[in-house]
Amino acid sequence: MTNVRRILYVRALHPYLGKGILLLLCTHTILSCTDSSENTGILTNQEIREEQFRKSMSGVLLEGFFTSSADGQLSKERYYIAKVSKLVSDYWIFQARIQYGKHDVTVPVPVRIKWVGDTPVLTLTDATIPGLGIFSARVLFYDDHYVGVWRHEKISGQHFGRIIPDEGPVTQ
Repeated sequence: MTNVRRILYVRALHPYLGKGILLLLCTHTILSCTDSSENTGILTNQEIREEQFRKSMSGVLLEGFFTSSADGQLSKERYYIAKVSKLVSDYWIFQARIQYGKHDVTVPVPVRIKWVGDTPVLTLTDATIPGLGIFSARVLFYDDHYVGVWRHEKISGQHFGRIIPDEGPVTQ
């Protein structure tokens, strides 16, 4: 007896039971046709990009310059990124040592990473960074460079520089 005949037979016996079995068979058919990376063990293009980003941003030095609306000067900045980890969805944690001006702190920085095609963009909005204050930023990473804008309370500016593979925390 085919599945359709069985369903019709059961439905004739009890209309509600037949609808339940029909729903169950349709759900099973749909789910068995779904090809997901969780079921197959194959990574999606986005998962591959995220893994490459995680690896390329762990154990690196971001060394460059920043401008400030407060004084208009070009100043040096250094960020040592020990480790980058994806949490869930587009939320990530950067374990970072931040060095600029007289500041030198090591903190976990929670950020969101948005993707523009194959390019990651860090977004940080009104986040408190212990020892430094409240910051917002948008930073684009491409090849071995970074570029972006930032705001610290009422002061803002741009920053840019190189991403350099490194073996350990930097010293001044």
